[in-house]
Amino acid sequence: MKRKFFFFDIDGTLAVGTPGNQYIPESTKLAISKLKEAGHFLAIATGRSYAMAVDYMKQLGFENMVSDGGNGITIANELIKIEPLDYKKCLALINECIEKNYIWAISPDNSKRRLTPDKRFLNFTHDNYMETIVQEDLDPRNFKEIYKVYVACFAPEEQKLENLKYLPWCRFHKEYIFVEPDDKSIGIKKIVDYFNGDYQDVVVFGDEKNDLKMFKDEWISIAMGNAVDELKQKADYVTNDCNKDGIYNACKYFGWID
Repeated sequence: MKRKFFFFDIDGTLAVGTPGNQYIPESTKLAISKLKEAGHFLAIATGRSYAMAVDYMKQLGFENMVSDGGNGITIANELIKIEPLDYKKCLALINECIEKNYIWAISPDNSKRRLTPDKRFLNFTHDNYMETIVQEDLDPRNFKEIYKVYVACFAPEEQKLENLKYLPWCRFHKEYIFVEPDDKSIGIKKIVDYFNGDYQDVVVFGDEKNDLKMFKDEWISIAMGNAVDELKQKADYVTNDCNKDGIYNACKYFGWID
């Protein structure tokens, strides 16, 4: 069989549960093991930053990863590159947040922290996903790059932010939005190009809205049974839920494993 390039989202695809309280189904581990034995290329494709994902990548037994929503590339455990967000557009959004009294935070580097000038951020979001440091005199212009922006607000309050339309963003929690790269296909193509591979040999697995741009006509796109309806409609194949042997069953259906 010709070598395939497999890319897996983490939460809700590879892993069951919420961050910090997750497990990988045994059938998924078995499928991954069999794909490796068959000589296929395996990678994680996540919206998480490299710093927040690299330990998870290693725990799962992977060496390759698309991180930062398509803007980060890791091959054979080596971080090749991370592209930040558009700096000027981020500053424009932050300035608008300040003018309209929105609570905001930023990730200005490849680390497990985010910075905010507003101590209300944690009280509003109740989020312990990563370390949040309050710097009351925080000025984003003191940083050369911005990798993520976080805006605390309930839907549809974000619609009042005019500058948000110029940046990619997604809502994972009701309390705030992530302004972050959202096209994992960019990173997928860079990795396949690195190996002089063929896009038609790519297989992607996902479940959420931030996987929509990863589902391309150029390759095989598989939605988990627990995926959002939008993704299922765009998928070439819909498998079972991630906690009901979804990855294993899909690989078996297509003949990639015995």
